Amino acid sequence: MSELIDMALAEGKQSMDGALDHLNAELTKVRTGRANVSLVKDIIVEYFGVPTPLSQAANLSTPDSKTISIQPWDKSLLGVIEKAIFEANIGITPMNDGEFVRISIPPMTEERRKEMVKKAKSLGEDSKVSLRNERQKMMSIIKSEVKDGFPEDMGKKMEGQVEGLIKSYVEKIGKMIDAKETDIMKV
Repeated sequence: MSELIDMALAEGKQSMDGALDHLNAELTKVRTGRANVSLVKDIIVEYFGVPTPLSQAANLSTPDSKTISIQPWDKSLLGVIEKAIFEANIGITPMNDGEFVRISIPPMTEERRKEMVKKAKSLGEDSKVSLRNERQKMMSIIKSEVKDGFPEDMGKKMEGQVEGLIKSYVEKIGKMIDAKETDIMKV
């Protein structure tokens, strides 16, 4: 078997795994109506003059299903954190009590839930596009190797393997999106 094809398949599989990981990370940021620190952990705050993700400047927790609690390492950051959350424009209002910044997650309306489902599906489609791009790269390498003397029947077999691989990843993406949709629509 051609080393170039083997390398292309390995790199393609690694890229597709990366696409799934990226989708999973993005889906955790999609609001479901329950408190989740992933909504705020990547908000950038000025921590002693350095732009820093909130998760590295404070302790983030969810004391209950409707509240996110943010306890900064340095109390002088309370105002900075509150301002950064307002500026992030994520549709939630922080409350500063002098010790913590608390965020109460309001219940989502049916319309807002449908918007979040659309956003999740859009993220899924973006992942499928990256899968198709990887398929195109792998197929072009296989076809160029067949032109350069790689056996045609082996080339067809490799193309079949690529198609099977893509199909399995598309199914995984579909399952992830369906699970997120169920989670979002659950009241």
